[in-house]
Amino acid sequence: MVVLITGALIAIIPLVWMFLGSFKSPTELAQRPPTFLPESWALTNYTEALGRFNFVQYLTNSVLVTVGATVLTLAINSMAAYALAKYNFRGRTALFLITLATIMIPLQVILIPVYQVVASLGLVNTLWGMIIPAAATPTGVFLLRQYMLTIPDELIEAARVDGSGEFRTFWQIILPLSAPALAVVAIFSIMWRWSDFLWPLVVAQSEAVYTLPVALARFNAELTVPFNLILAMGVVSTIPVLILFLIFQKQIATGIANTGIK
Repeated sequence: MVVLITGALIAIIPLVWMFLGSFKSPTELAQRPPTFLPESWALTNYTEALGRFNFVQYLTNSVLVTVGATVLTLAINSMAAYALAKYNFRGRTALFLITLATIMIPLQVILIPVYQVVASLGLVNTLWGMIIPAAATPTGVFLLRQYMLTIPDELIEAARVDGSGEFRTFWQIILPLSAPALAVVAIFSIMWRWSDFLWPLVVAQSEAVYTLPVALARFNAELTVPFNLILAMGVVSTIPVLILFLIFQKQIATGIANTGIK
């Protein structure tokens, strides 16, 4: 217990430092040794940061990309997982192993090929170019497949005997029973897409499609880096994911345990 508490405290130190630093002036941030608490708790950094760039546009783009990618992720991954879990066809095991193997491939390795595909489809500098490549994730397929394996095959057979079609069985029986696993995949997808930086940076070529992480990087391109504004924007962009995790942390732990990852 002591080790876990110590680890948790170490993990939240950067968040606490970012929050306190977002209220400090550039002079305070440059002091050595650094001060812990800010001299004043004014919201000057927040108002200046939010008004300096088109923050509403960046926030809207991040929400659209996150929601769109999450919806597509749930749709595609659930159908792929259902086929791998409940259909018997030649090569099913090999296909599943290949899907798992792609987890070990970092984005940097496939960045150029994926960009070429997106460019050939005319999706560069669009929100769809950020949403579609991240739609199918091997991690989501694995989590959902492991959970769907626990659903009795007798339910599917009974539905077929009663005249239910394959899509209706999937929609009205499999998906409701897979709600815990779907919640885990959705939460993971939201956390990943909201904080994703590399791919939006490559695809976005104009300010109109910048997401929050890309917008934060714009501060670093200035002659004098305004660290106080970067910290303020960092706090604003972290709050939604932090709130989501605190609300659904029980579902995350339960869903991961039920899908076989312990």
